[in-house]
This record gives sequence, C-alpha cells and structure tokens, in this order.
Amino acid sequence: MSKIEVYTTNICPYCDRAKQLLRKHNLSFEEINVSSNLAKREEMLKRSNGRQTVPQIFINNHHIGGSDDLYALDRAGKLLPMVQG
Repeated sequence: MSKIEVYTTNICPYCDRAKQLLRKHNLSFEEINVSSNLAKREEMLKRSNGRQTVPQIFINNHHIGGSDDLYALDRAGKLLPMVQG
C-alpha cells in the first residue's frame, strides 16, 4: 500500500481541494498540519526543497508538489498507477 502524506494548514482551500481528490479516489493519506507545529513545518521545507506553500504532497516519499501538481498528475492518468504500485 502506498504512503501518502499531505502537509496542510488550518485554513487552506488548496489543501481541501487536494484532500478532496484523494478521497474521491478512496486513497488514504496522513495529514500533517503545520499551522502551529514549527518542527513539522521545518520538516516540510526540507523535504520539499524549500517550498513554503501548502499543501505539499508526498507519495512513497516522492515529492509530488502542491494541489495543482496533484490534479495534473491525475489528469495525465498517472496518479492511480503511482499509488497502486
């Protein structure tokens, strides 16, 4: 099973949009809220090569990017094959 991690904040329409797409495909994911967790925010920055916006999405430790990147991956038909192995 694939490991999907989504770094989010409390008020973030792009985070909500990304989570909505993952739920639409019945994909489980770990949500990591960085709103008030400086250590997790630093972790996100390191893993995403300094990208500060949320969401930052990882599938099997591979950095996907943000919500638009996730939707582009889905439109290209590459999201489900990536998570299915």
